[in-house]
Amino acid sequence: MAHLPREPEAFGEQVAKMLERSFPDREAELVGPMDLLVGGRHLGLDNLYRLVLREPARGTEIVQDYLEKILEGDSMLNLPLPLQVARGKIMPRIQPTSVFERLDREQVAHVPYVNDTVIVFVIDLPEVTVSITTEQMIRWGLQPDDLESIARANLAKYAPELRVRIVESSDGGRAAMVSQHDGYDAARLLLTTLHDRLAPQLDGDFLVATPARDCFVAISAGPDPFVARLRDKIGADFRRLPYPITRELFLVTRDGVAGTASDAA
Repeated sequence: MAHLPREPEAFGEQVAKMLERSFPDREAELVGPMDLLVGGRHLGLDNLYRLVLREPARGTEIVQDYLEKILEGDSMLNLPLPLQVARGKIMPRIQPTSVFERLDREQVAHVPYVNDTVIVFVIDLPEVTVSITTEQMIRWGLQPDDLESIARANLAKYAPELRVRIVESSDGGRAAMVSQHDGYDAARLLLTTLHDRLAPQLDGDFLVATPARDCFVAISAGPDPFVARLRDKIGADFRRLPYPITRELFLVTRDGVAGTASDAA
């Protein structure tokens, strides 16, 4: 990196210094190579590190913008937000269950999903997304299933004219890519109209890869060499992209996401 250290621990130390310099009222302590404790809250730096690796020349700018949005989101958590104001802004995101290695599972509003993932919920604001806590959910008088219904409905309306790019390989396999770049590409797996939209172009039931938050690739269930090549690429994307989710493939049928591709096999 041009301006920030490449070694994880040195990178974390530099981020801690930047936070203390820009936000002197916030106490920050590096408690692990990629784990920053800010005001008693653990802030994982893995995604930030991957973001900077992709654009090292903009490293300092990326870190500064990231910290500002994170701290702005923390401030929003303390504001009373009526449900009637928030309802239209509640959106879903798919995250790996490993997110609970740093977060308290009981404090995060979520519902279980397949593939060792969960659906979490955020309030989508113009400059920042704010995670919905269990406390906020209870304050609204909602259950996790209520949040899921609201979030899925909002997702369907978020970008109704979904842009899909179809690519066909020389061996007959097909891939459909969604690249809205709005933070909800992977979450499109939750759309109830997904099978109707893509099955005609992918020859029936299909597989979906969501290696990271901003990546959605639906692929035909065959031929096997095509699927194997895509698996290799998905594994590489999972290792390098920020906000990783899973390297597994989801199986999408007319009845919805029936399970992972591994389960189906």
